[in-house]
Amino acid sequence: MPCVAVVADDGGSTVVDAGQGPAHARLVQSAMAEAGLPAARRLVFTHHHWDHTWGACAWEVEEIIGQESGAALLAAEARRPWSDEYLREQVVADPRLGPSFRARARAVNDWADFAVRRPTRTFTDRLVLPTGIEVRHVGGRHAPDSTVVAVPDSGVLLLGDCFYPPPFHLREPGPAGEQIDTRQINALVAEGFDWYVDSHSPPWRPPAS
Repeated sequence: MPCVAVVADDGGSTVVDAGQGPAHARLVQSAMAEAGLPAARRLVFTHHHWDHTWGACAWEVEEIIGQESGAALLAAEARRPWSDEYLREQVVADPRLGPSFRARARAVNDWADFAVRRPTRTFTDRLVLPTGIEVRHVGGRHAPDSTVVAVPDSGVLLLGDCFYPPPFHLREPGPAGEQIDTRQINALVAEGFDWYVDSHSPPWRPPAS
């Protein structure tokens, strides 16, 4: 499962990425309630990929924020007839989709309650939320809409998947590690945050200089 981050203040919680499906979103909601955190007020997508956005239909929020190029991609995703049968058909047509599409099938228990939700508020380059959270488009090879989310008061930069290789079915031959965007991650580390959080690893600190 990808990371879902929660930034809480007196005005409500900002949730960064929605979870990979409704069940994942509900796990996060239960954890927030158990921790006594305020209810979610907004969602921020780090990018449009399914494992970061498919939980959005289980959140009740005032707004969903995403970069404008990702909003267009999610609009196209929302028009697809998602179901177990459709997923199987797509894998037969392109076997390289197998890992992603089989994981999607496991993430959604009931397609009747599922919908791809698009951002209700978009930005181009940078957006500062009332809480001081900064949402910044960085792009990259993994997704054109990759966005990082800075929480200056906590010294935290949420990276999403921005420096990761492209998705498996779009990847060039060769080891995945060689396709990591080292220039991008080095530039982000140089910004000097105390903690960095990418979506599929524990939080980490930059190496000491």
